[in-house]
Amino acid sequence: MPAPSSSSSHHRIWLLAWPIILSNITVPLLGLVDTAVVGHLPDSRYLAAVTLGATLFSFLYWGFGFLRMGTTGLTSQAVGRENDTEIRNLLGQSLLLALVIGLLLIVFSRPLITFGLWLLDGSEIATALAAEYAQIRILSAPAVLANYAILGWFLGQQNSRVTLAILVLTNGVNIVLDLVFVIGLGMTSDGVAWASMIADYTALGFGLWLVTRQLQLLQGRFLRERILRFAAYGELWQVNAHLFVRTMGLLFAMAFFTAQGASLGDTVLAANAVLLQFIMLTSYGLDGFAHAAEALTGRAVGGRRWDEFRQVVRAATRFSLLTAGGAALVFALGGNALIALLTDLPEVRAIAADYLAWMVAMPLVAVWSYLLDGVFIGATATREMRNSIFAGLAVYLPVWWLTLPLANHGLWLAFTTFTLVRSMTLAGYYLHFRRTRWVTRHSVDRC
Repeated sequence: MPAPSSSSSHHRIWLLAWPIILSNITVPLLGLVDTAVVGHLPDSRYLAAVTLGATLFSFLYWGFGFLRMGTTGLTSQAVGRENDTEIRNLLGQSLLLALVIGLLLIVFSRPLITFGLWLLDGSEIATALAAEYAQIRILSAPAVLANYAILGWFLGQQNSRVTLAILVLTNGVNIVLDLVFVIGLGMTSDGVAWASMIADYTALGFGLWLVTRQLQLLQGRFLRERILRFAAYGELWQVNAHLFVRTMGLLFAMAFFTAQGASLGDTVLAANAVLLQFIMLTSYGLDGFAHAAEALTGRAVGGRRWDEFRQVVRAATRFSLLTAGGAALVFALGGNALIALLTDLPEVRAIAADYLAWMVAMPLVAVWSYLLDGVFIGATATREMRNSIFAGLAVYLPVWWLTLPLANHGLWLAFTTFTLVRSMTLAGYYLHFRRTRWVTRHSVDRC
């Protein structure tokens, strides 16, 4: 099969990326509505409870994001091999794994919630309300994790519009129910929790309906021995185990950064929180192109079409560099204006402005980790992704300790160094693999 042209690769990357970018942008909208609805209640403890509970579940569910990433990589490779039976069975395996993990989270919910809220260290009243919120939200664990698997399965088949449809439905139902339960029925933080739980199961129902339609287009069949035999999960478990460790490492890096910022005072903590929103804004674009790379490189690897693989990596690299460069330029020229949009506290604005240079550098450093994460997920080279986290943490903590006299500048230096080392490690693996694994029979990849 001839390699696609450069323009064709750019077109396919963009078709996959734009729904993901748009769906990413819808995520903070729900947070804004939750805050606005609960923030107008007569007591601030309800807002504190929702904040604590939402933070807990962001970390808890993100930890199982491997269900999305691993499913994408393996499914896209099955698509490249044109193996419809394998595509079907990967869906069955991923959904069953999501169901088991989700039920275990419910079974062990009390100690998990107690420990998580203890780590977040809120006030006694807010923590009690957050625990009530969390006991409701945890009931949606099977639905949330199953939705991860469904999204990964569709993305592996180069259908990212499902991501947009499911997230728009989830957030839309959630917002409407927030208004009904809290404003209409007079509920408090528990109403927000019930709204989220119902929205998650609504999304699951919609996702399963889309799955049913997609299965009608596939040949092959479900193999009972592939879905019900524990030994058949070897590849899926290996891929997901490395991704789980990698995600836990990222969570630790973020939590450590937040904790050390908090030790420098509330104003520094608030300023860092504002600046982290800059990173979040950049990630909306970079994630879109990384996810597109997952699906397209996985298809190329599965079909052993290395010319196509090179074209996809080149196209994704161009889009990612343009996004990172544009973000750095916007932060350099308009960073103070963005800070002013995010906070009207003069002391927080002043401190955030002192660290703005780190925001200019961060997209140019982080772009490679986003891009290469996508390439490596598609190639299911998840062991190397895990190792990049180990390498980053091995530098992150010593740099933080050595730069303690620099206070928050030292903390940002350590975090930026962590990201840089991770990018460099992934780049090193990529350069090695392109000469040993990801090559044509007659020529060496020069992308």
